Amino acid sequence: MDSIIEQLNANLKIVYRQSVDADKKLDELQQQGHGKFKALFPADAGFSFEAKRFKPYVLDVAADVESLSTHGLNEDKLKATVIKLQQILQLLATFK
Repeated sequence: MDSIIEQLNANLKIVYRQSVDADKKLDELQQQGHGKFKALFPADAGFSFEAKRFKPYVLDVAADVESLSTHGLNEDKLKATVIKLQQILQLLATFK
């Protein structure tokens, strides 16, 4: 269990750093009149909110990982957390 949480946390650190850079780029694009979108992810992506930046999504996954490490591994919660993390990674890769 600890190794799963450690792996998730390692991925979160990478995603967080990438999201900070991506959010700066999104800010620049928006200032230039681009980036007219409502949210980074569609409503069916597994997140319970909409945001125009990556950081809120990363923090949401971080809260899920914290919950998994505190309350034990719930297989459904783990799957949902991994899927959300993968979606963030994929979108960051596309964004670059």
